[in-house]
Amino acid sequence: MITVLLADDQPLVRAGLRALLDTEDDLTVIGEAADGREAVREVARLRPAVVLMDIRMPGLDGLEATREIVPTGARVVVVTTFDLDEYVYEALRSGASGFLVKDAEPAEIRHAVRVAARGDALLSPGVTRRLIEEFAARPASGSAHLLAPLTAREREVLARVAHGLTNTQIAEDLFMSPATVKTHVNRMMAKLAAHDRAQLVVLAYESGLVRPGHSA
Repeated sequence: MITVLLADDQPLVRAGLRALLDTEDDLTVIGEAADGREAVREVARLRPAVVLMDIRMPGLDGLEATREIVPTGARVVVVTTFDLDEYVYEALRSGASGFLVKDAEPAEIRHAVRVAARGDALLSPGVTRRLIEEFAARPASGSAHLLAPLTAREREVLARVAHGLTNTQIAEDLFMSPATVKTHVNRMMAKLAAHDRAQLVVLAYESGLVRPGHSA
């Protein structure tokens, strides 16, 4: 059973998400929070597997709450509107496992929770790529050293991860098995101290390995 905490300052939004998730046999909402500070407290108390986190909330916002929650092991999926792109990028940098737009289809929301719960990142090739390409293309001076621990092959894999390819697609592109790709991804996360694929993508852009508008 995947346990979920809902963090949103709008009761109607929380009620809708609860109704959507509680109908599934493998998903259950175990708590709610109306602001970031309450979300941090409830995560400590309830230990959910996944937190659906709004960004703009009174008091402690979702961005700060995400930074505090990620070290506990709970997976955070940011729920936002498309005009909050830059906040989404900052949330990914803070360790969020991905994001959803508030008008997402019910199936997408359920899928996002399951993806996050199994330790993967919600990095669809569509909207997510647009967000990351726009706001992660700001490599700081000297940031290329971020990828120093990686081998040449790992950099090839990372570039494709950053463009939203799945392990299977990367395997086909680089003529290796999906299991080998998964091993490379896991090693990169360990070397770069990344929580998941979302942070690998951010690092790929920040280091300058990948630039917006360039294919893998």
